[in-house]
Amino acid sequence: MFMNKLLRQSKIKKIIKLKSIGTQEELKRQLELEKVFATQATLSRDMRELGLFKSRDKEGRLYYEIPENSVSIFTPAMLYYIKKVSHSESLLVLHTNLGEADVLANLIDEAGSSEILGTVAGADTLLVICRDKETASQLENDVLSSL
Repeated sequence: MFMNKLLRQSKIKKIIKLKSIGTQEELKRQLELEKVFATQATLSRDMRELGLFKSRDKEGRLYYEIPENSVSIFTPAMLYYIKKVSHSESLLVLHTNLGEADVLANLIDEAGSSEILGTVAGADTLLVICRDKETASQLENDVLSSL
């Protein structure tokens, strides 16, 4: 079955966390075992947006990993949707294209950062409730440096 990007990327993350996957072809086969079908171009784009990178195991074999401790809580997939950012006190306001704010909210909520208390999505605007004003300011800077 073909599925939306968020669900497909969630499946990719699950597979990468549970199995040692060394190639896109291996990942594609694992997705197909779960009845998720994607073209090579789509899979490549998903992997780039998730920020997957290769590491070596003790035997020297390469495998994909998901960045866990990046400087910013915003992954490449999240940054893809953000067109504009601003903040006021502990509130961060993210602007997206029409219809994408809820997708971005799901990505942020799924990340489970303790710095973010919650999100409220409109059609093209997302309100991110941060733990404090310093966090909101830092996250705004993180986004601005990536746009």
